[in-house]
Amino acid sequence: MASENDKINLIKDFTPRLRKLIEVELVLDHLDFIGKEQKDLIRTKAKTQSNLKAVDLLIETIIYRQHPDGWFREFVDALSAGGCKHAAIYVDCPPSPSVEAENDYCVRLIELLSPSLLRMKTTEVCHACFAEEILSREDLEIVLAECQNKGNISGARELLKRIVRFPPGWFSTFLNVLKKTEHLDLFKELTGDTPDDFLIVCPIWLREYVPCVSCPTTQDGAQPKPNCPEKDDIVLRDYQMAVAKPALEGKNIIICLPTGSGKTRVAVYITKEHLDNRRREGRQGKVVILVNKVPLVEQHYSTEFWKFLKHKYKVERVSGDSQLKISFTEIVQKNDIIICTAQILENYLERAHSGDDDGIKLSDLSLIVIDECHHTQKGGVYNNIMIRYLKQKHKNVKLKKDQKETVAIPQILGLTASPGVGGAKKMEKAEEHILRICANLDAYKIMTGDLGENKKEPHKNIATAEARKEDPFGDVIKGIMNAIHTHAELNPTCDVGTQNYEQWVVQKEQNAAKEENQKVRVCAEHLRQYNEALYQNNTIRMCDAFSFLEKYFDEELKKKVAPEGEETIIKTDTEKFLFTLFKDNKVKLQELAKNPQYENNSLFKLRTKILQEFTSREKARGIIFTKTRRSAIALAQWVQENPKFQEVGVKACHVIGGGDQSVVKPMTAAEQRDVLNKFRIAEVNLLIATTVAEEGLDIAECNFVIRYCLVTNEIAMIQARGRGRAEDSSYTLVAGEGSGVAERESVNEYREKMMSKAIEKVKKLNQEEYENRIKEYQIQAIMEERVRTTKKKQKGLKKESPSKVKFSCRGCNKPVCSGEDIEIIENMHRVNVKPQFREIFIQRENTTLAERLLDYDTNGFIACKDCGQRWGSLMLYRSIECPCLDVKNLLVTYDEKKKNIKKWNELTIQFPAFDYAEYARNMAESSEDEESM
Repeated sequence: MASENDKINLIKDFTPRLRKLIEVELVLDHLDFIGKEQKDLIRTKAKTQSNLKAVDLLIETIIYRQHPDGWFREFVDALSAGGCKHAAIYVDCPPSPSVEAENDYCVRLIELLSPSLLRMKTTEVCHACFAEEILSREDLEIVLAECQNKGNISGARELLKRIVRFPPGWFSTFLNVLKKTEHLDLFKELTGDTPDDFLIVCPIWLREYVPCVSCPTTQDGAQPKPNCPEKDDIVLRDYQMAVAKPALEGKNIIICLPTGSGKTRVAVYITKEHLDNRRREGRQGKVVILVNKVPLVEQHYSTEFWKFLKHKYKVERVSGDSQLKISFTEIVQKNDIIICTAQILENYLERAHSGDDDGIKLSDLSLIVIDECHHTQKGGVYNNIMIRYLKQKHKNVKLKKDQKETVAIPQILGLTASPGVGGAKKMEKAEEHILRICANLDAYKIMTGDLGENKKEPHKNIATAEARKEDPFGDVIKGIMNAIHTHAELNPTCDVGTQNYEQWVVQKEQNAAKEENQKVRVCAEHLRQYNEALYQNNTIRMCDAFSFLEKYFDEELKKKVAPEGEETIIKTDTEKFLFTLFKDNKVKLQELAKNPQYENNSLFKLRTKILQEFTSREKARGIIFTKTRRSAIALAQWVQENPKFQEVGVKACHVIGGGDQSVVKPMTAAEQRDVLNKFRIAEVNLLIATTVAEEGLDIAECNFVIRYCLVTNEIAMIQARGRGRAEDSSYTLVAGEGSGVAERESVNEYREKMMSKAIEKVKKLNQEEYENRIKEYQIQAIMEERVRTTKKKQKGLKKESPSKVKFSCRGCNKPVCSGEDIEIIENMHRVNVKPQFREIFIQRENTTLAERLLDYDTNGFIACKDCGQRWGSLMLYRSIECPCLDVKNLLVTYDEKKKNIKKWNELTIQFPAFDYAEYARNMAESSEDEESM
């Protein structure tokens, strides 16, 4: 019989699984060995935070508290009775690894195809799942309530979340449900066949998920019997095989092929051959695929590496959005192929370098694939990883000379569509840029291919929009800005509505903050918003520019209204002047924004181009690239609201980035995937995107690409143009007259030609000269890194006492706190938990909370009680509310000088770590003192 320790250890071992499979509310009703008070705490955590946090607390309670005899059996029974039968199996009689693996594949399949599955008739499927016992009575009620309250899609999402918690076998039952409810399209999506065909011959890829009568597996379910057909081989085109050849011989190379020409497929083939060779030689192979954007992790995993190699090798993906909470080191040890964001690997390489056992060494890996490898340049995370590689390579040379054992380093494979020229104006500098990238990646060669008939070049044209003859809306905004200039005694050195003006006004705001000149500081902030409105007026609709200003002023006014019961926040005379100025012009701006005759001509050109594409093609599918998130959203709304576009069948949607540095709410990776999936199945046929979609993201073939008032560099131009992959595709630049956009595009075209010539020149160098030059650049890069490391260490040694720094409100200069009041959580979040600090701020609700699987959660904003200036956020860290300061919202006094600091790491101050135990103890003692009074 298992001891108490064995039972506890079993629960500990399977905690990552149990977190996904337990629904706390349903299980607690059947648990008697946990006291009512603790149960209430767990329920509260489920309601106020998340089910995952509540599961963590439940498991902690079970593991670390004393319980009466029989608690273990009661826990197992409670899991079963609460509809968490799969969790009960893990605790009572864990499944075999092969069964576990098969079930994991089924769960992943549902996750990957969820955008399609959300189209199901949820109520009908829900009742059928309940009848087939892959939904409990409680599940049924919850899903039906979700359908009624939030709609069919939300209910479908809830249903899918619940069926995957059931024990293995649920997948084949679910297929049967889809067949019974006549969801034959969804059945085919999951299996690749119709139900009738499926009964006769099970598709090859599905043998890993469900048993097949005609294709039995071996006893452990791992491999089909020899008489089953082999998996499809990866077939490369001639040009793909030609560029792969040196890598197949074990050499480091850069593959430079146009967007859409199958670079990733080549990388999959090289990965397979690499692992096959290592296995034949009796050596372990370990491949890491590095990407620079979170959405690319899932894309490379599902559409390429897992899809083609899952039958032979273990493939896993990890990113900041990943639900996996086990150590990355453990993931690397347990899998053959790992797809991850570069920063994750760099973090674990640094851990190993610092002596941490839970780290990764380069010698643990046999092949590193670097996607979009043109980012391997000074200061980038790719370069940090490769500097480690180069240092070890050069150490190996010395070890070899000394007849000592060398340290293994992985093979490197770089992928790019365009390495660019690094801003070069002359051929020599362009060639040097290409050679430096080759040096950074230790490439034996840079490989380009002749695509021949496979090459798809879109037709290119430039649509220039004439300048407005009249712009009364813009004139009103300029009049407002001139009034502010007069009020603040400011004399701009450049025209309003330009990038130069933006830079000028930002500098004025920063200087005014340091000088404690609130009049100029507040005016500069408002001028920046009006300047943004002018930009929007020239690129999107007047009503969008007006809406932007109206929202800004609504938010600013909210800052001046304290929470209920608090004193009213005082407005300064300058603030009153600014609010009145907008109020006096608001009606006029609103009326002008309704008059279509004053809209900018760039929009007219864009409208003409979209209509032309959708009326001249049988099936039009296109992407419009625009500069800002705000303009992407506004353009999508413009298309959706225009009946002319609807008449020709335009179905538009925006896709923007996931970072939260912008005031515009970012898109999550799941939201991006959902939009891109709709684009693939033609539910959406026009994407309006920021640069997030230019590089890397796998977007279904489209036949026209438009860059709208947007030019960056030659790399971005090539990436964007490469999205037009279909036959007879077009690439159009819409540019305003006098904006300089068309001229910059011509510069990029010149640089593209220069890049191609520079690559050819590098390829023609004899190998000895080539290797000598890249060796020189490598030694230079290593020396530069050593200098940076030395400076960093010296900076670390110079870290001063927190008493040296003071913080004041950026809005009203009121003292906020001293550096001595600040502590740091997880080497990241600077918090002030002093009781007196709570007296000087007000709390505001954060309306855009998203569930996070972390030890902390952002719970709201904190702002100055006097002026309403935001100071940071209120974090919930392990059940303790911690005011967390954002340094860019504060004015820093250091060495008696006022400073504008954007990031905390710019301050050479050593803040102490937050002592959770000490704080919790003090809180408990304080509570006891209050109770005794």
